[in-house]
Amino acid sequence: MKAHNDVAAYQAIADLYNALMTGVVLTLVTHRGSDTAREFVFRHFRRQHLEKFKPGLVKLGLDKLPHAVACAQYHYLSNAVGGVKTEYVLESDRKAWVRYPPPRWIWRGTAVCAVPHDVNAAMLHGWHGHNGVSLGNPRLGFVCTGMITTGAPGLEGYYCEYDRDIGEHERVRFVDNETMPRFDAAQAPQLDVASWPAERLQRVYRSYAMEYVRSLLPTLLELIGAEGVRAEVSRAARLVGMQYFDECVARLGAEPGSFAGFLATMQAAQGEDVSLDGAAVIQHGWKLMRGVALGDDDQALAAFDAWNALWEGALAASDRFCRLETRRVRDGEDWTIEWRVRTSGR
Repeated sequence: MKAHNDVAAYQAIADLYNALMTGVVLTLVTHRGSDTAREFVFRHFRRQHLEKFKPGLVKLGLDKLPHAVACAQYHYLSNAVGGVKTEYVLESDRKAWVRYPPPRWIWRGTAVCAVPHDVNAAMLHGWHGHNGVSLGNPRLGFVCTGMITTGAPGLEGYYCEYDRDIGEHERVRFVDNETMPRFDAAQAPQLDVASWPAERLQRVYRSYAMEYVRSLLPTLLELIGAEGVRAEVSRAARLVGMQYFDECVARLGAEPGSFAGFLATMQAAQGEDVSLDGAAVIQHGWKLMRGVALGDDDQALAAFDAWNALWEGALAASDRFCRLETRRVRDGEDWTIEWRVRTSGR
């Protein structure tokens, strides 16, 4: 099945998954404490760093640049393509700035008011502070000069190559007496994306958000186990599904005709092999998590059930007298999934 409006459906999926990431962090803060939330954010971004950073440098053509410059340009270009507001300023081959102005998409809306500072800082320790390690450069570190969770206008800082090897505690430093120079887009590096059609840009934006879910689930399975994932991620996902259903439908630009039609459209937008048969949605495979190690059957099914709570929540917002009956069978990388919308008749 093909999404009836690809561009709109890509945007809807991206919005939903970005909200899920935020919701999971806030759920961990409120139900497991900031220490668990901080550890999750650290592990999540470290996992993404190890998977994406060095291949991304090559893909973006940055692997031959001085390390500080390459790192800052990587964040600027990769985030810009993914739809995240980012700025970049070059000072020298050994000092290059990157800035993420507000609004910070990861703490969308008023969520930013509830994120502890150390949880926000954990992403820097997970990713930015490990760049020198990954590059085999013991002199490379990141200096953070502002964070939105302390009232600064966004997250900013610079990659710095010191005159000496630095200790682990120096890989990320926080200072409050420096400010990134004013950004000039004309002086920033460019990718040839100006000619990309809207569909391609939105597909990249969607894929960017999908990667967070691909990392989120295995990271939490390792951190809080299958039952923890069933409890915490399911709670967050159900709430996000309810809260964002109307917005997703509005993104699609037209009523999908039924909840089953909505669900099939959203799955098709992710590249899933899905078909619609009346009130039933049938999906062969789970491409979203293909290639991701989810552990044994109990862990894999816990990850699926937690993710599936998004759609249960969406149905609750669509019609509170309906329930989503889900059958899922896993055989290694092969999944067979069937959803049916059941109504009480009230």
